Amino acid sequence: MSLSRIFPDILRELHKLEFDYADGDGIDFEPYQEFTSRMDVQDWFKAWTGNQNSDCDDYLIFGQDGTGGYAAIWPARENKSLIEQPIVFFGSEGELGIVASNFSDYLWLLGNNHGPYEAVAYPDDERSSNEDFLAFANKYATTPRRQVSEIIKDAQSEFPKFEQKIRALCG
Repeated sequence: MSLSRIFPDILRELHKLEFDYADGDGIDFEPYQEFTSRMDVQDWFKAWTGNQNSDCDDYLIFGQDGTGGYAAIWPARENKSLIEQPIVFFGSEGELGIVASNFSDYLWLLGNNHGPYEAVAYPDDERSSNEDFLAFANKYATTPRRQVSEIIKDAQSEFPKFEQKIRALCG
């Protein structure tokens, strides 16, 4: 699939907001202002899977958590824009998961004070809203606001083989 590697303006705007870890009560995320290079992603993926023969999809890494786990756009949908693609997370300690079906749902996760790591590690954790991200989601999201667990469950239902596919590549 031919995929644009141009960092979306909406993602650049989102990353201007403060991601505050708040001693564990906030979002553990360090946003990027451009995607990681394809070559660096390939090298990282081989190291992450422990399989030098693995070839990854063209994950578009757009940030990391404090331990070095990566959040990425996964180009799973043919002929769809980057913001219509699912968001996934690869943790530094082997955590793995689909975070949201699209960028809009990802905005609601952030509004509910869940970053990519929190969505995978603590999907059922109830947190107070993050007002800055909630205002951003209210302005830009095209999907309705939902609970974190519902967003993640819907994404997992839509892409049920994501984790299995990646785990099968691990050596």
